[in-house]
Amino acid sequence: MSDNRRRPIDWWERRILEKNGCRSADWSRVRICDGTDLNAIRNVEFVGAVSIGLTGGEHGALIENVRLENVIIANHATIRNIHNRISNCKIGIHARIENVGTIEFEPEATCGVGTDVCVLDETGSRSVTIYPGLSVQTAMLMARMPKWKERHFSPILEEYIENFDVRHEIGEHSVVENTGTLRNVVVGREVHVSGAKSLTDGMIINNAAPGRSLARVGTGVDAANFIIEDGVADSGAIIRNCYIGQGAIIEKGFTAHDSLFFANCSLENGEACALFAGPYTVSMHKSTLLIGCQTSFMNAGSGTNQSNHMYKLGPVHWGILERGVKTSSASYLMLGAKIGAFSLLMGQHKTHPDSSQFPFSYLFGDEKGATVVVPGAMLRSCGLLRDQQKWPTRDRRLKRKLPMHDRIIFDVLNPTTVDKMLSASVVIEKLLSMPPDDDRYLRYKGMKFTRAALERAKYLYALAIFKYLHTRLGDEPFPDKEDNSFSEWVDLGGLPLTRETLQHALEADSIESMEAIFDKAYYNYSQLEKSWISSRFEEKWHKSPEVVAEYSSEFDRMIEEDRARYLEDLNAQNEMLAL
Repeated sequence: MSDNRRRPIDWWERRILEKNGCRSADWSRVRICDGTDLNAIRNVEFVGAVSIGLTGGEHGALIENVRLENVIIANHATIRNIHNRISNCKIGIHARIENVGTIEFEPEATCGVGTDVCVLDETGSRSVTIYPGLSVQTAMLMARMPKWKERHFSPILEEYIENFDVRHEIGEHSVVENTGTLRNVVVGREVHVSGAKSLTDGMIINNAAPGRSLARVGTGVDAANFIIEDGVADSGAIIRNCYIGQGAIIEKGFTAHDSLFFANCSLENGEACALFAGPYTVSMHKSTLLIGCQTSFMNAGSGTNQSNHMYKLGPVHWGILERGVKTSSASYLMLGAKIGAFSLLMGQHKTHPDSSQFPFSYLFGDEKGATVVVPGAMLRSCGLLRDQQKWPTRDRRLKRKLPMHDRIIFDVLNPTTVDKMLSASVVIEKLLSMPPDDDRYLRYKGMKFTRAALERAKYLYALAIFKYLHTRLGDEPFPDKEDNSFSEWVDLGGLPLTRETLQHALEADSIESMEAIFDKAYYNYSQLEKSWISSRFEEKWHKSPEVVAEYSSEFDRMIEEDRARYLEDLNAQNEMLAL
């Protein structure tokens, strides 16, 4: 018989255990192996079927001061000072559990898998069903296309979740210490749970290579109905009905319910409610509330706030902050609204603006809550390209050899933003042909523009478009048209893809095939982008490489001038503040 094979205990082994303060109503259901050091098992109450692997020896594994109910313990696990009990689970090799209140599993517990998260519209009409391996792309389809989910995707999802193997276990090499209650919570391989207050109905999953785990739950965390996958919840975070994805960190007292947080989000101090936080959404201030909106690459200033409840039909209003939106301190947005990519939102906005046609804009709220738009103004900022450069370097998923669920294209200038600038240029021409109103503003879709801002936007958009062409084409001549039609592109949670690709994903007959379509779109992005360039741009953009390069250089000079002004102002401030 090998040291690892489990067997019933002999009468004399029972005597040793009883001498060590152990007890059981039915010793026949307690199993050990030949290598189990009985002197490393002290003050243990055995209830039901309990199986114990190797203890003691060079690893010093021990089990003491604990009530075990229907538990399988792998080799070299350490369990001590459990105030209540551990029940109905498996404990992995080299796991360590110390100073814990209760760890228990109900027989049919799904541990967070299949939880419906009511993002955007809090009434649940746009719920996202969470499961391990959920990508931001698939989640966005569920949230944004509820009829498709109901009619096509729900049967696929139900079958997937029904067949999902939820193993009630504390994984190998994991640590659970100084923690209150874990009820129906799977703790994955090498996951560290330390100081949590209460965890109920959830999973903490580590997909990283051995020794490179990112998944962690820290001090004071109170979470229920959740999945944390290669992410972190720490320092007093309160979480209800949430998915926290790869590289995401929720900490410093942040509270969230019915929200999704995808790759590399970082949220502290504030509050989220029905938030769809796409990759790199950042909020760090106590007074900030993100509610009923979709974001990605967002930075929320202090006091950022939205309204989704206007006391008529309940909290049914929601909105979209497209890629790269920043909000200033004390900004307010009445939902529904749609804010264009890489825009800066300042002041109070109460007229449900849709600025999606005008990316890279400044949006000011006037004294009546109307939105004044300065299109393209963000293109002059040296911080814009800095953001593009810093995001990849801040990817916490890197160097951990984990399968990355969220596909991210970091380009600020990409087919979705460039297409909007091309369309905006046409709209601007039409607006400039119209007379202004009595207050000297031109109005469009409830927004206000000055003639000077529109004239400037024409120039800024043109520079940015040529900068994009120069970046993609270099010294190559403008490509010949492949056909007379061009594909519309959409930004799906950080992945720009064609409308045709999106349609293929919507028609997929399994989650695996859908994710494979997103993978293909990610890896073929550059090729598809060049095909789009050849068909999308009108003749007036077909300049020689030398002319395109000159426009691109002018764009770069504008950025460098802004950088120089910024550094000059910064130096002046430092001199003013010097001792």
